[in-house]
Amino acid sequence: MKAVAAWKGSIIIADVEPGNPQEGHVLVRTEYSAISPGTEMSFLRKASDQQVLLGYSAVGIVEQVGDNVTGLEPGQRVACYGAPYVKHAERFTVPANLTAAVPEHVRPEEAAFAGLGAIAIHALRTADLRFGESAVVVGLGILGQLIAQIASAAAFRVAGLDLNPRRAELLRRHGIGHSFDSPERLEGELIGFTGGVHGADSVLLCASGPGEELINRSLQWIRDKGKIVIVGDLSMEFSRALMFGKEAQVLISRAGGPGRYDAQYELENRDYPIGYVRWTEGRNIGEYIRLLSEKRISVLPLISDRVPMERAEEAYVKYKSDPSSIMGTLLTYGKQG
Repeated sequence: MKAVAAWKGSIIIADVEPGNPQEGHVLVRTEYSAISPGTEMSFLRKASDQQVLLGYSAVGIVEQVGDNVTGLEPGQRVACYGAPYVKHAERFTVPANLTAAVPEHVRPEEAAFAGLGAIAIHALRTADLRFGESAVVVGLGILGQLIAQIASAAAFRVAGLDLNPRRAELLRRHGIGHSFDSPERLEGELIGFTGGVHGADSVLLCASGPGEELINRSLQWIRDKGKIVIVGDLSMEFSRALMFGKEAQVLISRAGGPGRYDAQYELENRDYPIGYVRWTEGRNIGEYIRLLSEKRISVLPLISDRVPMERAEEAYVKYKSDPSSIMGTLLTYGKQG
């Protein structure tokens, strides 16, 4: 079986064994897998002489189910999220907790971004917005675009900011008119956008790199006791005086929700009782698929590249050379290529 791996700073196609699914897991034949540029490019830069299999989000067909799996059957299409189980590979085994069934009318290409969908949903849950409240999404790559679309679908007031005018325009095409390509333009519209003079209820930062200037500016955009949610890979230096002045909260959103990085939830496939943990990463995956199913969000316009898995290196080279031109990249398998 072929899989995409990082090795000595390069992308290679490795031969691996998928294995049979253990208890609580399913074996999936991949149709599409989505590249996570931030995480995977970091792995690529750090890759040593020990190969690392890449991937985290995919869609495919269940071929085999392990013991004590309920609700999933061979032949069923599922969206899957979570390394090291989900890979850019022809087949992989994944805990059932990290899957969601995909209805027939949902495009598998869109379902392949279930990982980003869960991450976007968990970021909004971390912001803990209520009906009528407002969110500013900074950084309109595919994750920021999804957060803005989902926030709009939930009837929050939404504004977007990206220094790339094409990304700001793409968000406007999704019906979110408050989309800006400069902080000054955002600030000029902030009072009207938030319905008063108090500022936004939250700012979700999907950018990466040095964070001090951006976080300090965001602290000026929020209302008293508002929230800053760090979603991207930002450094977290900021002004105590600005934070103190509004008794603001600066929070970080970790991946797709509760259960992530918990071996009992993931590897052992032990779900959390819903009465204690309402929204696990698995339930967030399911909500992303529901949003697609009900056509409340649209991901197809965000897919900029489809590359056969055997030519995966081309996709990563493009991320290195021209990342601003890429929104979402799918690796394709078999006849989908």
